[in-house]
Amino acid sequence: MRVYHEAFRELDRPLVLAIGFFDGFHRGHREIARQTLRMRRPGWRSGVLTFAAHPAAYLRPGTEPPLLTTLEERIDLFAEAGFEECFVLDFDERIATLSPQAFLERLTDAMGVRGVAVGSGFRFGHRRAGDAALMASFLRERGASFCAVENVADGGERISSTRIRALVADGRLDAADDLLGGTGYGMRGAVELGAGRGHGLGFPTANVCVPRKLLPKDGVYAAIARYDGRDYAALVSIGSNPQFGGGARTVEAWLRDFPHTIYGRELALRSFRYVREQRLFAGVDELIAAMHADLAAVAYPSYG
Repeated sequence: MRVYHEAFRELDRPLVLAIGFFDGFHRGHREIARQTLRMRRPGWRSGVLTFAAHPAAYLRPGTEPPLLTTLEERIDLFAEAGFEECFVLDFDERIATLSPQAFLERLTDAMGVRGVAVGSGFRFGHRRAGDAALMASFLRERGASFCAVENVADGGERISSTRIRALVADGRLDAADDLLGGTGYGMRGAVELGAGRGHGLGFPTANVCVPRKLLPKDGVYAAIARYDGRDYAALVSIGSNPQFGGGARTVEAWLRDFPHTIYGRELALRSFRYVREQRLFAGVDELIAAMHADLAAVAYPSYG
């Protein structure tokens, strides 16, 4: 997939486009993608227009939500969905002050858009003055296709990034993964040097430097770790290490059947399932006993 960081870049072939921030790229977002790809005709390209940062970071600084996915993760999810182009815009004054008419003209006149899919509640343009009805009318007049995708529900409740964030923050990753679809919630980052206590405890861990994003609540989780194209059963501790005086939150992963040292290499984690809280034990021996008990969460054959 080609990624462009230029506002409304012109292409040499007609384009069908999904528009949205798409944090998490959940099942509702995936339906927008599916409807976008259905609009393609032979020789046309498919794309997604998104923003580098959440629009609230510009419109209401300090109120933007912690994100389920980094920009890099979102782009990877777009590619997996089948999009050929990704247009990443900075939501700044130039974008925020565009009138709805000017925004739509950029799509059709500058980018050659011949079809657009958005969520039914999508708003755009200065002061969010534009809506799906306005977009439909504008595109219809220019012979372009349009699809406003209705909300996708699960359990009678709309699937939304806000709903999924609450589940992740509460450690309910099984429910979050179901709403996200695909491989569910995950994180990845480079393995960095830590305090080195894991070796002494008999559980050498990889300290994962996770880019800024929403992390599950503190605790120990069973998970799947992926390194160098292979999956490993893992236990992941998220929190401030209260047994050793606390401090900044860290993500430490112990991988089963993994003898390698991988400092500086990337490790990906997914399929988190809550095991227990992270807490202060009476002593290190009690902590070690708890860690051995945790192994039941990744015992054979559950994560084989």
